[in-house]
Amino acid sequence: MTVVFEADFPESVQKPFIKTSEVTPSYNCIAWAAGDSSNWYEPDPMGLYYWPPNVPRQYSIVAYIQVYESIGYIKCDNENLEEGYEKVAVFGKKHIPTHAAKQLSSGLWSSKLGKDIDVSHTIDGIENGLYGNIVQYLKRKKEPNI
Repeated sequence: MTVVFEADFPESVQKPFIKTSEVTPSYNCIAWAAGDSSNWYEPDPMGLYYWPPNVPRQYSIVAYIQVYESIGYIKCDNENLEEGYEKVAVFGKKHIPTHAAKQLSSGLWSSKLGKDIDVSHTIDGIENGLYGNIVQYLKRKKEPNI
């Protein structure tokens, strides 16, 4: 998929939307938001792609939220930058999960756009487009730097 920012993400015209990687099919947005850049996360019924153990292999918002809960995230109600926490946002369209993004320490967000590039953006810069809107924020405590 080659992304045409204005058509796929109309809010990106007036918001920061910055390319941060080259095209790679190695991982997708669900993996990227989970901190994994070596697997493609997909709940396909044949088990061809990685999906976390003990999370139902279903294309449901509940299952996508459980992916992040399985690695220590808990639901929260906002996108505000919180000291000591990292956040993810799960997006959906008509009750179908479509995307996930992770918050950067700057307060901007980072997304992997399918098999295409990574971008940094404001959280509202990616809404109302190809991926629909945010259905749930989650957060977890950051690991201390050793």
